[in-house]
Formats: sequence, structure tokens, C-alpha cells
Amino acid sequence: MAMEPLSPLVLLVAFSSFLVSQWLFHTGGPWLSERLTPHFLTLNHTQRTEWSTRVVSTVHAFVVGLLCLYIFLFDEAIQEDPVWADSSLVKLSVSITTGYLISDLLLMVYFWDFIGEKNFLMHHLAALYAYCYVLSQGILPYFANFRLLSEFSTPFVNQRWFLQVLGYHKCSKPSLVNGVAMAASFFLARIAVIPVYYRHMYSVYGTEAFTRLSQDARFAWVLCSLCLDVMNVMWMRRILRGCLKVLRSGRVREAAMELESRKMD
Repeated sequence: MAMEPLSPLVLLVAFSSFLVSQWLFHTGGPWLSERLTPHFLTLNHTQRTEWSTRVVSTVHAFVVGLLCLYIFLFDEAIQEDPVWADSSLVKLSVSITTGYLISDLLLMVYFWDFIGEKNFLMHHLAALYAYCYVLSQGILPYFANFRLLSEFSTPFVNQRWFLQVLGYHKCSKPSLVNGVAMAASFFLARIAVIPVYYRHMYSVYGTEAFTRLSQDARFAWVLCSLCLDVMNVMWMRRILRGCLKVLRSGRVREAAMELESRKMD
């Protein structure tokens, strides 16, 4: 079914995504978590709140990430015209993400003492600002879809927090495996693609399709892209520092165990 810019269908998808996100946070996520891990029942209110937000985040990442990968591989229209191609699938994925972001933004503000963070607030606002142009004017489908491919790193970031709350040591095998997957996926999905993204942006600069964009749309496109990438670089730096810290602590731990075994000998 065709989805016109800011049509009732687009608004319906965004609103449905908002409702599903709220349901997952308040009902679906806790119900499923109780059955997957009994440890969920021992968490305090603050931990349960963040746990539930990360469950919603993970579900959204899987749904939108797979949809965007399909679009990237098989939607030839956005490859041929990355600025003005009419892609209903891109509007669908952006509508789902918009509903999720609004839901998560409201939860973040309401539970600010528990899960509030300025960087995430800026991330959500910048993304919503850009996606409003995509949905209202039907522009930049390739670049909007390219941005959403970064969601492939989100499940590993959330899993790191889940393992930590469940009591897994940072040097345990599940934590180390997930840590490597998190660092690799974050780098590949959010950092390594930065030159590709801006090279593609530069390739359409000055073209007829580009000149048809309004000044405010160009400003929103460039500003939001830079803002999101600066935050991604900052988060990548945190991840690398965390990885180095774990590796160092692991070496210290091994050295201590080796020294202790020598003493026993």
C-alpha cells in the first residue's frame, strides 16, 4: 500500500508504534522477562524501569534493523534517487521509529531520575527533527534508511547492561563474547560507515535533486547528521575505554591467580 508523506496511514503507523512501545514497557516486557529469567523479580524499581526500556529498545532494533537491511539490499528506487525516491517501506520504518522515539522520550522525561541522560535526550530530539522532514516531505529516503541500519548495534549494547544486572562478571565468557560483538557491531554500523555516508551526501550535492530541497531541509539534514555522528564517536570512545579496562582487569586477574597458584606450590 502506498504511503503518501504525512498521510493518515503514516500517522497511524507512528501512533501504533507508540502504543506498542508503551505496552511493551508496561506489560509485555515485564511479563516476558519474568518468564525468561526469575532474577527479574529480584530487581528494584529503578532497575526494572531501565530493564523494560531496554527490552522495548531491543525489540525495536530487531524489527527496524531487519526491515532497513531488506530495503538497503532490494529497494532499487532509493539507490537510483536517494533524495526524492518514493519508498513506502522507508516511510514505514521511519514511522515505526518515530513512534518508538516519542514513547522512549516521554518515558525518559517521566523517569528522568532513573534513566534520564542528556546525550540520549539530544539523540532522540535530533533524530525526530530529521525524521519529521522525511515523513512530512517524503525526502532523503536513502539517507534515512542508512541511518537506521545503525540499530544493529543496539541489541548488543542492551545485552551488556542485562548481563551486568544479572550479576555476570565483566570477565565472564558471556560478557566477553557480547563485549566483542558490541564493540565490533557498533564500530561497523555507526563509525566505519561515516565516510560512506558523507561521500554519498557529497555525491548529490549541487545536483538538481539537491537544489529542490528547501533550505531548512538541507540544514536539518546536515545538522542532525553531524550531531548524531558526534555522539556516536563519543559512545565509541566509551566502549573502547571499557574494553581496555576489562582487558587490563582480566590480565591482572590472571596474574593474581597465577601468583596464588605458585604460592600454593
